[in-house]
Amino acid sequence: MNPSAHDRRRFQRIEFDADTVLSQGERSWPVELHDLSLKGLLVSEPQEWTPTPSEPLVARILLSEDVQVVMEVELAHRERGQLGFFCKHIDLDSIIHLRRLVELNIGDSELLERELAALGRG
Repeated sequence: MNPSAHDRRRFQRIEFDADTVLSQGERSWPVELHDLSLKGLLVSEPQEWTPTPSEPLVARILLSEDVQVVMEVELAHRERGQLGFFCKHIDLDSIIHLRRLVELNIGDSELLERELAALGRG
């Protein structure tokens, strides 16, 4: 990883598998989730991926039947069949669920607090 990419990646990524859908207006694409962080997610590029660049995209990560993380995302990179997204907006309920998920998976409350502080600055 080059130094500039390392500097930008301040948030711990966790590998996670959950039903995930990208949507834009009336269109939607089921995707395979590879990992996520407090600031974005990485998915496999879906078949017939044809989003409109000027319209917002929404990612929905289903954690259970009644719990999901919903975030407005922006495409950050597209490489080797994978799409990396940056979180532009996330509602309070979703950030609470995501924070708990990250907390359970990284097992380091100090690291989580540093990431939350960086999220507030960034």
